[in-house]
Amino acid sequence: MIYEVRTYDLKPGAIPQAEEAFAEALPHREKYSPIAAFWHTDIGPLNQIIHVWGYEDLGERTRIREEAGKDPNWPPKITPGNIINMNSEIWNPAPFMKPMGGDQALGG
Repeated sequence: MIYEVRTYDLKPGAIPQAEEAFAEALPHREKYSPIAAFWHTDIGPLNQIIHVWGYEDLGERTRIREEAGKDPNWPPKITPGNIINMNSEIWNPAPFMKPMGGDQALGG
């Protein structure tokens, strides 16, 4: 299992609209794979949203992202210009960790 941690740096005040856009688009994206976590920052680097997606491997990630990219309801319709920077990291869990998602979902 791998996890993609995506961080978006937003303009000040843009988090509510970005979260609303994600909430609207998320059911369409979860047809392909469930989200593991979604957060926004309150302390530390401000104006960030972070979302986490779990995949079996990089091949599954590529396939799912290609499929989801064909969906007219994905990606979320964040107001143009509100995303300053996007960063994606692939994380490997320690061998003793259980998969995130389902009963292990974070952010609830």
